[in-house]
Amino acid sequence: MTTRTASAAADPPIETRDDLIAPFQKGEKPKQAWRIGTEHEKFVYRRSDHHAPSYDEPGGIRDLLMAMTEFGWTPIVEGGNVIALSGPDGAISLEPAGQFELSGAPLSDLHETCAEAARHLRQVKAVGDKLDLGFLGLGMWPDKRRDELPIMPKGRYAIMLRHMPRVGTMGLDMMLRTCTIQVNLDYSSEADMVRKFRVGLALQPLATALFANSPFLEGKPNGYLSYRSHIWSDTDGARTGMLPFVFEDGFGYERYVDYALDVPMYFVFRDGRYIDAAGLSFRDFLDGRLPVLPGEKPRLSDWVDHLSTAFPEVRLKSFLEMRGADGGRWNRICALPALWVGLLYDQAALDAAWGEVEHWSLEERQRLRDEVPKLGLATRTPDGETLQTLGKRILAISEAGLNARARFNASGDSESGYLDPLREIVTRGTTPAELLLAHYHGDWQGDVSKVYDEMSF
Repeated sequence: MTTRTASAAADPPIETRDDLIAPFQKGEKPKQAWRIGTEHEKFVYRRSDHHAPSYDEPGGIRDLLMAMTEFGWTPIVEGGNVIALSGPDGAISLEPAGQFELSGAPLSDLHETCAEAARHLRQVKAVGDKLDLGFLGLGMWPDKRRDELPIMPKGRYAIMLRHMPRVGTMGLDMMLRTCTIQVNLDYSSEADMVRKFRVGLALQPLATALFANSPFLEGKPNGYLSYRSHIWSDTDGARTGMLPFVFEDGFGYERYVDYALDVPMYFVFRDGRYIDAAGLSFRDFLDGRLPVLPGEKPRLSDWVDHLSTAFPEVRLKSFLEMRGADGGRWNRICALPALWVGLLYDQAALDAAWGEVEHWSLEERQRLRDEVPKLGLATRTPDGETLQTLGKRILAISEAGLNARARFNASGDSESGYLDPLREIVTRGTTPAELLLAHYHGDWQGDVSKVYDEMSF
């Protein structure tokens, strides 16, 4: 999640509706300037006993952050606590229970993206060796109850933790017990954004299936392949979901502004602290009627903050975020951006992908999203085929898109090789979660702790 580093005092105030649209318009870039920003989270655990370390304990999360400065990372402090790091590879931040996230730098090709991920993992593993810490690539803590998990000292998290139980039954699980891989991608115009948004949203269930990697809860199978995805179904309906309006005629920046204005607020950041505005209206804020800041109107940074508190399957800021995948191992960190770059960064591939899904109804898209956490690649599409079958065609489209980009590394390899883990999954027809379940019922003999050996970086 976003880490604030400065106050809003120097930001321009929001004067007109055009100011609300401006962040989206400023995101427009010519094709040659399109970049790839990859985010990936991992669970941190003590190798000796698998417990989730607290922020303050010796060898805990604070010490982990500070040890990373040996690699050139610069601390970011909130309330006297180091809560993030900045550096040439982007930013390192903490999720609410100490999940460790790299928000990578905007890079020009997938070779750079994969090198960045490998560099980051080498660094955290080197630090982990010193601190007796391990790093787990899953979508859900496999064995931890909520009350066994620490809370990180970030102001916005305290507000969210109070608010989540008011609006859903699983918001605390989302915050404390899940990890994801995401990719942030650019667009050239409003029309380009719309087409990419629609393709990304319609195919997000396929990504969920390909990356499904959260089949355990508190030491046992939970009945799902992506429990992380299931959690989003009852986290906060006002800020999650498949956004049916994206597929309506006339969708664009204006309509997304209306959606975001209707998303209830979480907070306002002032003078280095977060003010609790949970459940309040940004529309009231625009009118100077926010009860916690009476008479004050928002600045641009307040709006940018607010945009980061909506959690749909695809999110628009000054770029598009693909948000449907569970956390996983190194090759899947590379595979997720490969999938979406191949589909969205080549016009022929984008058009072909849209041709696969444009005739689906809103109800059919929602049904697909609802069923995929349990059924994975066996989920039936609106056309009556399995996601496995559709996935083979979509991966072929993505491969063609990546080959058309003609970006090669020093060895002459194209970007399409990063799709190999996904090709293996659709050929096999079983998700990563199903492989873990086979181990659990087989050679692990019901001992879920074996997943630490199988899925650690």
